[in-house]
Amino acid sequence: MAETSETTGPGELGDQRRASTWRHIGPGIVVAATGVGAGDLVATLIAGSKFGYTLMWAAVIGCLVKISLAEAVGRWHLATGRTLFDGWRTLGGWTTGYFAVYVVIWGFVYGATAMSSSALPLVALFPDGPGLKTWAIITGLTGLVFVWFNRYAVFEKVMTVLVGVMFVVVVYVAIRVAPDMGAAFAGLLPVLPDGSLVYTLGLIGGVGGTITMAAYGYWVNAKGWSGTSWMKVMRIDNRVAYITTGIFVVAMLIVGAELLHSSQIALTKGDQGLVDLGKVLDDRFGTATAKLFLIGFFAASFSSLIGVWHGVSLMFADFVQRFRAGRAAPGEETAGDGTVRGQERSMPFRAYLLWLTFPPMTLLWLDEPFGLVIGYGVLGAFFMPFLALTLLWLLNSDRTPREWRNGWLSNGMLGSAGLLFVVLCVQQVRELPW
Repeated sequence: MAETSETTGPGELGDQRRASTWRHIGPGIVVAATGVGAGDLVATLIAGSKFGYTLMWAAVIGCLVKISLAEAVGRWHLATGRTLFDGWRTLGGWTTGYFAVYVVIWGFVYGATAMSSSALPLVALFPDGPGLKTWAIITGLTGLVFVWFNRYAVFEKVMTVLVGVMFVVVVYVAIRVAPDMGAAFAGLLPVLPDGSLVYTLGLIGGVGGTITMAAYGYWVNAKGWSGTSWMKVMRIDNRVAYITTGIFVVAMLIVGAELLHSSQIALTKGDQGLVDLGKVLDDRFGTATAKLFLIGFFAASFSSLIGVWHGVSLMFADFVQRFRAGRAAPGEETAGDGTVRGQERSMPFRAYLLWLTFPPMTLLWLDEPFGLVIGYGVLGAFFMPFLALTLLWLLNSDRTPREWRNGWLSNGMLGSAGLLFVVLCVQQVRELPW
């Protein structure tokens, strides 16, 4: 023991522990990358183009909200040894009904949206290649094959590479447009310009906020983290991920403020707006920068696609497992130990993968049915309030061990997030094409 202490001092041991912790980081990067898609990038760009740096503070608050939500999801999984859906089931049968309807409709419409978003930058990068529908099908099938044949470890590595590409590209473009640092720091002071409320709420609640936040705990389990001994690692992982996302969002705001706001350039709504930005970058900085941005755009879109293909399929597999367990006769053998390891090869996991890929391809040719659009919009708007408020319920009850229940800070953040998402929900429902 004496020799060990001489060759490895207390400081070195601390360094080794920190290095070991950093090596474990991964699920947070996956959930953050999955939650930030093309639509979020456009919304952030438009906020920057309309209001310059004024709403920078909203992006920072949004980052803190996501950290608190993801930490709550991860804490539930590690402290209780149960999955999030298992927790929802204890709140009543209404959660099962809601999730069943939501996951079917949402997956059908999102599948087409994700494939189209990933195809757009490829069409712009290869104008003489296949058309949008063909590229969309190629990206969907690529995502299917990748997730079908690879387990979480490979999936995480690929997601980390995609995050690195999108992060480096967007930060590089933000530096190229020469940000006004004085105005950027001034934007950290909370100010609400006329007509900015919807954009402010969107920046706080929308960027990186989808059903994939609920998938964080499933990725934590897939990583092999189990029990409260992993709590510190999970919290570091979560903070690193969403601070990275915060920098990413700030960079997009800078691009919108400097490149679009100052020039009074308007973007097309929807994912096509990123293609428009590629053209603006081409005119201002040349073809190389424009193509680099389109590569970053593809990385953001495709990381969301494979993230949903993997994460929401895990949630669906757990949903089926818990549903079967609930229907089992007394004494009948049921699967499930509260974790999700091994479900990547299960029939429900692969069935949902197929549901995300093939039925949505029909929407690439057909206009989305009116009723489906409304149903998708309503269910999607209600999911984030559902997540925030049920977490508040679960983590303040005896379902969670006392030492891991919410403190005042967690309750304040989750309560504020719940109220915010309710307001956003009302706003989204009002904007639907009734």
